[in-house]
Amino acid sequence: MSAQRSESTAALKDLYAYDATAVEAPPSTFRDAIKRIGPGMILAASIVGSGELIATTSLGAEVGMTCLWLIIISCLIKPALQAEMGRFTIATGKTGLGGFNLMPGPKVGVSWVVWLWVAMILMTLFQIGAMFAGVGQVLHTIFPAVAIDIWVIALYAFSLWLLLGGGYSRVEGIASVKVGLFTFITVLSAAILLKRPGSLTAADFANGLSFHLPSSGMKTAVAVFGITGVGAAELFMYPYWCIEKGYAQSTGENDFTPAWRDRALGWVRVMHLDIIASMIIYTFATAAFYLLGAGVLHPQGLIPKSKEMIATLSHMYTDTLGPWALWVFYVGAIATLYGTIFAATASNSRVFADVTTLLGVFKADDYAQRIRWRNRFVVVLLTIPTALHFLRIDPTQMVKMGGIAQAAMLPIIAVSVMTLRQKNLPKELKSTGITAVTLWIASIVTIVMMLFYVVKLLTG
Repeated sequence: MSAQRSESTAALKDLYAYDATAVEAPPSTFRDAIKRIGPGMILAASIVGSGELIATTSLGAEVGMTCLWLIIISCLIKPALQAEMGRFTIATGKTGLGGFNLMPGPKVGVSWVVWLWVAMILMTLFQIGAMFAGVGQVLHTIFPAVAIDIWVIALYAFSLWLLLGGGYSRVEGIASVKVGLFTFITVLSAAILLKRPGSLTAADFANGLSFHLPSSGMKTAVAVFGITGVGAAELFMYPYWCIEKGYAQSTGENDFTPAWRDRALGWVRVMHLDIIASMIIYTFATAAFYLLGAGVLHPQGLIPKSKEMIATLSHMYTDTLGPWALWVFYVGAIATLYGTIFAATASNSRVFADVTTLLGVFKADDYAQRIRWRNRFVVVLLTIPTALHFLRIDPTQMVKMGGIAQAAMLPIIAVSVMTLRQKNLPKELKSTGITAVTLWIASIVTIVMMLFYVVKLLTG
């Protein structure tokens, strides 16, 4: 069964339940497999947003090249956790929160991990509020006769129209366009920066890869680790897009036969290709944002903040490509920030709908109710950040608040993923070899990073 069908057709058949007619052999060639990727592109659309354009460049502007190593590690290690969550969903058909709801420990309706996810997402709505403000600033710069607040309200209305009733294919299509649009121009700007004599030297790169944190900018550094690459929010999102793409239904319910095992492993390989493709895109984009912040903004003492945020960020493009690039930056900034509003809201509304299922509000096999609750949460998840904009909080601070909340959640995700792997993943599907080693390294590094930050806080 194709995941590209329209939402009206999908509503007749539950994407979240096994269907014997949907069982399908995985693609046998790379060419066919690449046609079946997509969930990672939605995540990339969510990833290459406020974290990169605002938080990553702000860190580079604050501390220069010092934290380049942190950016690279953040992008490269967390996909191991992402892959294990996707593997669990393909093997069991359970959603991300459905898996975490199995975690041992206290339950109040649902597992304590699920409630921590709810708390984290409420904090990340500050990030979405910052993105509304950022897009409003760009549009106000282009059309100064219209106030920022009016633009924010217009974006809110447009988002409701775009997201309500939108199925997987709409989200994937818009996300793919958004990812390609700004990633190319950002990487190009960074490449031109590197060619400018004296902009960034070999000594700068050596300093950036020296594995030490700055005495200042610690708060930003932790926020960046939480947001960049696959953030905690995206780790929870990914299994839902794997389901809606059809990976779990194509695998089918586990009948403990060699045919099921081979089919499941084949779809896991497709998922790995999906993860690698998106990781390459957002790693290049994130590194490019950081280099522009460190190489252009830092030497000039420019820190993105408050109402000057967009004007400050535009220097990364006009100072490398020339004054003509200002309009390219405006278009790219709108695509980047709004694309994240779109992708994050689409994703989180699905996860919140799943929470209501786990709480027993409606039956898990009532797909029509799932869609209704998803649309209700679209309204809520757009209304709250729009309202937060009117509190007049500095957008860069709003991004950091959400980033720190995500960073704090990462060790819990790491422990939970390892627990699910040991207790709930069929032995035929457990990762082995280099995949298992990478998972252990990712879990340990994530936990150690956050413990280090806590110690630094406690010791001043």
